[in-house]
Parts: sequence; C-alpha cells; structure tokens
Amino acid sequence: MTSLSVPSRTPATPQQLLSEQVRRILSAPVYDLAIETPLQAAPALSACLGNQVLLKREDLQPTFSFKIRGAYTRLSRLSPAQRARGVITASAGNHAQGVALAAAHLGLTATIVMPTTTPSLKVEGVRSRGGQVVLHGESFPHALAHALALADSHGATFVPPFDDPDVIAGQGTVAMEILRQHPGQLDAIFVPVGGGGLIAGIAAYVKYLRPDVKVIGVEPEDSNCLQAAMAAGERVVLAQVGTFADGVAVAQIGAHCFELCRHFVDDVVTVSSDELCAAIKDIYDDTRSITEPSGALAVAGIKKYVARAGVKGQTLVAIDSGANVNFDRLRHVAERAELGEQREAVIAVTIPERPGSFRAFCLALGKRQITEFNYRYHPGKEAHLFVGVQTHPQHDPREALLASLAEQGYQVLDLTDNELAKLHVRHTVGGHAAPGATERVLRFEFAERPGALLGFLERLGKRWNISLFHYRNHGAAQARVFAGLEVPDDELAGLPQALEAMGYPYWDETDNPAYRLFMG
Repeated sequence: MTSLSVPSRTPATPQQLLSEQVRRILSAPVYDLAIETPLQAAPALSACLGNQVLLKREDLQPTFSFKIRGAYTRLSRLSPAQRARGVITASAGNHAQGVALAAAHLGLTATIVMPTTTPSLKVEGVRSRGGQVVLHGESFPHALAHALALADSHGATFVPPFDDPDVIAGQGTVAMEILRQHPGQLDAIFVPVGGGGLIAGIAAYVKYLRPDVKVIGVEPEDSNCLQAAMAAGERVVLAQVGTFADGVAVAQIGAHCFELCRHFVDDVVTVSSDELCAAIKDIYDDTRSITEPSGALAVAGIKKYVARAGVKGQTLVAIDSGANVNFDRLRHVAERAELGEQREAVIAVTIPERPGSFRAFCLALGKRQITEFNYRYHPGKEAHLFVGVQTHPQHDPREALLASLAEQGYQVLDLTDNELAKLHVRHTVGGHAAPGATERVLRFEFAERPGALLGFLERLGKRWNISLFHYRNHGAAQARVFAGLEVPDDELAGLPQALEAMGYPYWDETDNPAYRLFMG
C-alpha cells in the first residue's frame, strides 16, 4: 500500500542522512519549470527591527508558491511505467498546483484530492493547470486517506506533499539559491513549517555548507506540530489544528522530515494569527505584494525572535513562501493587522452613567486616536464602553494606556487578546439577555462552504430558543458563529452532550468577561 513512511534504507547516522539529502538537492532538476527567485531587501522592516531583513520571494514562482520545486523534482524522477499510470496527490492547495503544473509539463495525468474547505482560488488554480480535482472531506487527513485509496485502486503513483526525499530535495534548492545570492554575513534563515518538507531541505543544505547559520522554523500557535515533536523527541499528532494559515495546517510533522529537523533545525518560533496579519502588512509595505497567511510566517517569526532575543545588526532571511490567498480574506487580515502590530488596544471601560461621562473619558485618552467605540444605554449607575484605541509598540504601548486610565480612576479590562471580543462582541454590542432567562453563550467553528450556515442551524435544531447570534464570513476555510441559547435550568446538565452530538468544535463563553460586560 502507498504510504508516507520513512524509506527503508534511511542512512544510519545523521551525517549520512545529511550527505544523501544534499546529493539529492544538488541534482534536483527544478529549473526545468521553477525559477530562481530574488532575495529582496525589506528596508522598512529592517529599519524597524534594527537588523537587515531579506525576503526570499517564493511567492513569485509560476504557481505563486515554492511547492513547484518539490513536486517537479518528484515527478521528474518517475519511471516510464509510473508516468504512464499517472499520479495522485492530496493537498489543501499549493502542492496541488505544483503537481498539476509539473504533470502538465511532463505530459502526465494528475488527480488532486482536495478538502471541501479549500479556498476557491486554489481549486481553480489546480484546474487551470490541467489537474483533475476531487473534493473530499473537510480536512487534509480525510483528503489524504481518500487519495491513498485512489492511488491503490488505480495503480497510480502517490506524490507526497512533504514527506519524501525527492520532494524535500526540490524544496532544498531554495537554500542553495540563498547561499549563492548572499555569500556574506548570514545569521539565520526563518522557514515556515507545515509538514516539514521545506525546512528539512533548507536545514540539510545550510548545515552541510554553513553550519554557523541558524535555521529557525516558524509555526502558528495552533498548528505547532514541529515544535511539539522537538519537545517530545518524537513525532506527535496534534489534537486540533488551526486553519487561519491553511497552507501549514498539518497535525503531524513528516517522518523523513523530522529525522532531518531533529538534528539540524536550531529553534522553532510560534506566532499568533494577529501577528501573521501584521506580517502580511509588513511584506506589503516593503514589496507591494500580498502573501497568504502561511507565506508571512517567516516574517512574523523574525519579529518575534528579534523582540525575544534583542538581537541587532544581524542579517536575517525570511522565506516568503506563497501568495495563494482569496481576496475576500483580506478584510479579516486588515482588521487584525493593527492588533498584531500592537498599534491598537481593545478595552472595556466602566464609566458613570451620567451626562458628561463620555466627554470626560475622551479627555482622559488625551491625543490617542479612538478606532472603535461601542455603547448602548443600560439602566443603572454604570455604563460599559467597548473601545478600540490606537497605540504604538515603542512610543505609546498598550501598557501605558491601561496604566494612565487606571491612574485617572477608570475601571479598565484589557480585551486585546480576547478572541470572543475581537471576533464577535465588537460587532454585537448593544443588548442584554432577557430578565430571568438562563442564557448559555457558545462559540462554534465549522467548515465554510455554501449551505454551511443552514446546515449548522438545522443541527442546532429547535430545542432551545436562540437569544443571540452573530456570524460573519471572513473568506476563510472555517466559519465562526457566536450564539446565545436560552436553556431551562433542568436541561443544563444535558447541554454538553447535546452540543457534542452536533459534531462541531465549540467553546462555552458564558463566563467570558467581554460577554458579561456588554451582553450578559
């Protein structure tokens, strides 16, 4: 059966493994189809961080992603008999487009199994390059299992998206170009990590020729399969994987990839979704190009590393790995970039419910720009404001704002890192639960596609009255819903079981302070 297992003749020692992988990299025929991408300076980001930051522009490849390198290398090394039977792969998008283009170039038939949640831009990208698309399952593991079954039944060759020596070799040519393009001082290369093919190839080549150069992986906080594996000393399977950076939404690092990473990767940095949005903006400011979230991981990692280590005057390379992003996702990116840059604070402020209180609060803010202001009258002696305030990480940090308001006697709650507040409450401030109602407030996520919201409501059923509801399309693979349910006291004990039966990930936010202040 086709699988993603480590090759049976894996070299016995790390050095042998390294030498074999570098040999494959040096002979990888990527330039039959891929291009040598520029190593471009990022002057604004460099000035801000006090280090020289260089961007390796893999977003400029024919498929707008580095994945074409590994896909073409693997397909080019198929035997004539394998070519005649065609190829099959599973991918959430970038590898799929690479396989489709490589297959078309070599005259092969390519079937690509993609999750039903794959952004339409990537699906159309595969079809436009001659790939036959099969949409199956709501996540990559489901698509992978189906692809492996199809490969077995049709006798086609399965092309792994990352865990294969030839795929790793193709990706490793990125490092070959970097060392040739920048032979001088080079302190660290930051690499986005999903299944590990790119960082395994880069680490192998760099450590073989320039062991002094650090290779640092960057993962989303909610998809940190390499970091978890490095900490455990073995591959682990993440219980849940975040989907904002869909290009690296992988639950387990590749087996062959990990054998290289565990010996030759120096560190792994994780970043938040807000930090990714800020990095997308940083790249745009310096290049006027827009990356996908996973494409901006390395820049976000550099910023986190510099802030943590306090390094100055170093030369740091970020792999700008891809630009396959649906245009409608940019609305969400723009909203969250200021938070990721620490240029906006989201706060809840309690003020007296009396004339003149608003004016006094605005005076207390001084010259700081208000970016958002939500309020609704509520009977009583106190009013609660949901406020966005412009800050600056160096000149006027969030901590200074909070301290200033506290010194002036205001009750302030920092909601900047409160996901419920940022996703939903800021859009729904304005009402409270009905008197006497037992309201449970829940946050759900489910696969975004036509009819998904109706399907969610049908599964929710008519058992409880919906007292609050907020849904907003962010152009992402996952839909996010905020709902209030009026549940009688005698049914509260059975609520968790009923919610589990729906089959959606959910979070009980009834005790979240953002809800309590503005809607509870």
